[in-house]
Amino acid sequence: MSDTPSSALPRQVADTYVDAFIELDPISGTYLGVAESSRRLPDFSPAGQEALAALARTTLARLDRAEQLPGAAEDAERRCGRLLRERLTAELAVHEADEALRAVSNLHSPAHSIREVFTVTPTETDEDWAAVVERLKAVPAALSGYRESLALGLERKLYGGPRAATTFIGQLDEWVGDGTTGFFQDFTAAGPRTLRTELDAAAAQATRSLEELRDWMREVYAPAIEGEPDTVGRERYARWSRYFNGTDLDLDEAYAYGWSEYHRLLAEMRTEAEKVLPGAGPWEALAHLDVHGKHIEGVDEVQAWLQGLMDEAIEALDGTHFELAERVRRVESRIAPPGGAAAPYYTGPSEDFSRPGRTWLPTMGETRFPVYDLVSTWYHEGVPGHHLQLAQWAHVAESLSRYQASIGMVSANAEGWALYAERLMDELGFLPDAERRLGYLDAQMMRACRVIVDIGMHAELDIPAESPFHPGERWTPELAQEFFGNHSGRPADFVESELTRYLSMPGQAIGYKLGERAWLLGRENARAAHGDAFDLKSWHMAALSQGPLGLDDLVDELSKL
Repeated sequence: MSDTPSSALPRQVADTYVDAFIELDPISGTYLGVAESSRRLPDFSPAGQEALAALARTTLARLDRAEQLPGAAEDAERRCGRLLRERLTAELAVHEADEALRAVSNLHSPAHSIREVFTVTPTETDEDWAAVVERLKAVPAALSGYRESLALGLERKLYGGPRAATTFIGQLDEWVGDGTTGFFQDFTAAGPRTLRTELDAAAAQATRSLEELRDWMREVYAPAIEGEPDTVGRERYARWSRYFNGTDLDLDEAYAYGWSEYHRLLAEMRTEAEKVLPGAGPWEALAHLDVHGKHIEGVDEVQAWLQGLMDEAIEALDGTHFELAERVRRVESRIAPPGGAAAPYYTGPSEDFSRPGRTWLPTMGETRFPVYDLVSTWYHEGVPGHHLQLAQWAHVAESLSRYQASIGMVSANAEGWALYAERLMDELGFLPDAERRLGYLDAQMMRACRVIVDIGMHAELDIPAESPFHPGERWTPELAQEFFGNHSGRPADFVESELTRYLSMPGQAIGYKLGERAWLLGRENARAAHGDAFDLKSWHMAALSQGPLGLDDLVDELSKL
């Protein structure tokens, strides 16, 4: 880590940390648009993980000194210092519990990070592709380090979940392909002829390393963890909840809130379902819409339609409810490469906006897409959801800090804003018919069910006696999947993918509803404080420009705006 002057305030300490962090984690560097990162991959071995932890400890010591200096109490410095301390402390707690030694998931693992970074690695020039060759050559060592961490986990009896492992092995199968048409071969097919030999050789080598990992997972790891629980228990759950939400939650209160939202949303869904199909319940009405509702036919067509939806939202919202810089107005719709999880996702712009923010739709082999299932989701992933928040952070990075605008994100803050964005579009009348509104409520119900089953499974809670579903029984993954499937209009493969995600990323899925609650409370507090002078556009821009905060701090800061 480069030296930090003894007079450095918290924002300078944070930005020095970013410089050192992306040296250790060039994947993050690529997402930020750092050209030098494009040739390398991180060290995912235990030694690599410890190097990140050592950097965090050193930074916290420097932050201790920085917070004693004159000027550290100014709002910009104070917010950055609080965020940096909270994030690094939460990350160290996860590291010191050896969670990296059992990082098996269908969505978030070193292997997923390695694969996904290629989708944002620059490929415009021959020089870019030469960097791709070097990064491909680094894949075997990166996957070997990951396997070393998992092997140490086996040795210490620190296991990932069997369900996540089985799903991950299936994903590796798809990434490997038949050896000539796997992910890396498909990715490099667009490369220049001048580098064809090098690209083919490096892609084949990277694919062999995926194949080796898959075989080890199948032959060694999966048999070793057979019969182990998929859930993590209350102690581990509390640690992960702090990491993803930026607060020490009262899990029982959050669980009760999930149920209260479930009942509220169910009543609203019944009202809209009656408009769609008289006499039908919510999920019968959604099944009807799957067949008879509005659809987009074709993959290229849905990509273009989603782009149009975001462009229309920007035109309608800019100047009325937001004030957007020209570079923030640019966002791209993309189709996700096959072999990932079923949920759509967003990737933010590079720091200089040369790579725009992008939404990604996994098609899961489908070519026909119901509109009801897309509209509010793209308000969530794109505009005014993830894109407006993360792109605005990048836009105001100079008045925040590089850390706040990039790697300092708190999941529940971002997911809470995106769910707030869905609700905002409903409040503003962008869901004018029962079809779209039922789709929005179905998405909201999914987030309420996440709170219930995620906390319920991992903390081993009982289902309330007044519940219409298995009253008084204790949650299990099997009951959670049944409950989730009974309360979702999405297909079975999506439901299964979601449950595997919750099991392998404990505490992340609850941040949507709990984060939305924090955003709504902060808005109402600010509205009450300002009375008739409250201006929603000004509040939105001030809120989006203050950078990330954990839920501990978010309501307090939003209320002051």
